[in-house]
Amino acid sequence: MAVSLFGGMQSGVGPLRGWAGEAWNLLLVAQFPVVHSFLLSRPGRRVLRALAPRGLGDDLSATTYAILASLQLIAVFGLWSPSGHVWWRPEGLALVISSALFGVSWLFLAESMREAGLGVQAGYLGWTSVFLGRTPRYPRFRETGLFRFLRQPTYLAFALVVWTAPTWSPDRLFLAIAWSLYCYFGPRLKEARYLAHYGEDFRRYQDAVSYWVPRRRDA
Repeated sequence: MAVSLFGGMQSGVGPLRGWAGEAWNLLLVAQFPVVHSFLLSRPGRRVLRALAPRGLGDDLSATTYAILASLQLIAVFGLWSPSGHVWWRPEGLALVISSALFGVSWLFLAESMREAGLGVQAGYLGWTSVFLGRTPRYPRFRETGLFRFLRQPTYLAFALVVWTAPTWSPDRLFLAIAWSLYCYFGPRLKEARYLAHYGEDFRRYQDAVSYWVPRRRDA
């Protein structure tokens, strides 16, 4: 993902060009948010259980979910059909600055995932729980660290990653717009689940902390 974004989405092995390539890339872009969100629904959780060995579906759901998400990302960036058009490839100081911004965005994403619970984000909560013979313990929603300032730092960081890569191309712009829309609207489904599960505790958190952009706190 990092290498492909850095190069303006020109490194995929997809063979299609023209309208066929654009349609193929649209499917690749769309499948990630659609499947990613579906797997968190009740029918999706049944699919996750069915994909795991019998009797381990619930315990391995975090691992199965992370594996599928990884395969989806590999499909997007590996099977992308490049347009062959690059609008801007920075050089010199512009390359240094844009690369630094790209790196900071990745660090922001890594830290937000760590704070959200790396065992869930990376998927190892499932298999380590099975290995240790215990029921997975999912962390409660966070209210500290980055989550003191905004409720969805991971989604904001993901959007920043696709916008701050150095090389600009029509491929990259299309991906950035599409996935930024998902990063903004998709977490609302997550928050609806949290509200149903945590009730007024999460409602108070929603009232106190902004959704996507930090806001000034009252003195």
